[in-house]
Amino acid sequence: MAASKVIIVRGSGVRPRPGETNRTVLLRMYEHGIRLLTGQADPASGWRSLFSPSDRVGIKINTIAGRELTTPPDVSLPLANLLAQAGLKEKNIIIWDRTNRELRNAGYLLNIENSGVKVFGTDTAGAGYEAENIVHFNIGSLFSTIQSDLVTASISLAVLKDHGMAGVTAGMKNYFGAIHNPNKYHDTHCDPFVAELFDAPRIRTKHRLTILDALTVQFHRGPSYHARWAELFEGLIFSTDPVAADQVGWQIIEKLRRGKSLPSLEEERRPPLYIQTAARMGLGKTAAADIQIIEEAV
Repeated sequence: MAASKVIIVRGSGVRPRPGETNRTVLLRMYEHGIRLLTGQADPASGWRSLFSPSDRVGIKINTIAGRELTTPPDVSLPLANLLAQAGLKEKNIIIWDRTNRELRNAGYLLNIENSGVKVFGTDTAGAGYEAENIVHFNIGSLFSTIQSDLVTASISLAVLKDHGMAGVTAGMKNYFGAIHNPNKYHDTHCDPFVAELFDAPRIRTKHRLTILDALTVQFHRGPSYHARWAELFEGLIFSTDPVAADQVGWQIIEKLRRGKSLPSLEEERRPPLYIQTAARMGLGKTAAADIQIIEEAV
């Protein structure tokens, strides 16, 4: 069985100052990452190998930490534009999260019009949560209709962060923002809940790509922003294996913690147990021998 490919692209100068993104460097990172991940000769072919022109693509971000620790518009909108350049209709691309208030607080301008890339939250009139409670293993939740009805394909785009209860929050846990009751699933390090939620058909059958925003990594005291424990990493992490992506993200956090003489998450008794649970459920891979990590700079 082929190894899962995880691409780490580092872009020197992509974040010249806090809150700013160098678009030229960022675009090179996206284009290089998708070529390495898909093996296609050009970026547009790479995107088309994952998404068809008829897809309605949801780019799920996480805005709960506010402007300082959210994937900002100048990172998510260029991704949406690249998808459009590859043949998707702009009106069929949605950048979304739980609430319009959180999106605005993170710097987003909402767009619910029938032209251009859409940006809105589940609490938008006409969206909302499904009426039927979906039960899947230990999960019992109402799903956002954005995830269940409005999109046919999904990208998880979230900042790589330490998490006080889960240990790590990355691509899979990002989908906690797709249900009405994520607070219910934080016991026992969010295990097995993150894995079981991802396995729910409304997510698993639509998820196509994880891109971890590792431009700035919160490696301690997350998921909220603490400047002392936030490291400029200048990276994007790409994988079609959601478990391998989170596993590699976890190891980056551990490396940053060691560099600051912090104990490991295991030593702090909050390892991200859900990552291994997801592997046991067949959602992806965690063993080093089963993951091909390619790290390059642009």
